[in-house]
Amino acid sequence: MRTEVDKLKAISFVREATYPVWLTNSVMVRKSKGGWRMCQDYTNLNKACSKDSFPLPRIDQLVDVTTGHELLSFMDAYSRYNQIFMNPADSEHTTFITDHGLYCYNVMPFGLKNGGEGGNISKAC
Repeated sequence: MRTEVDKLKAISFVREATYPVWLTNSVMVRKSKGGWRMCQDYTNLNKACSKDSFPLPRIDQLVDVTTGHELLSFMDAYSRYNQIFMNPADSEHTTFITDHGLYCYNVMPFGLKNGGEGGNISKAC
């Protein structure tokens, strides 16, 4: 878990949280190809949030509209929602706990209801 948090801190996806509004547990899940992935369960936060009436477009729709263009970069498609910055006032709502401290996301994490990835733990990682 420490290695994963260190990687996220190095690319400025997370920062240390000071006064969290919500606190989410972190779970380590084994990847199908070996290794581990850190996941957060945002079920309770998603229950408290209202549904966004205008969700973000799906990645396949964005790729379809590029038909006929000369160049296409898949770097943005790879990053998905991690390229969307959180409102600083809302970032501490994404606080998760580790054995080394509390951290919150600076970018949209997977698993938030209005982030397009659902709210259960299987989609939060």
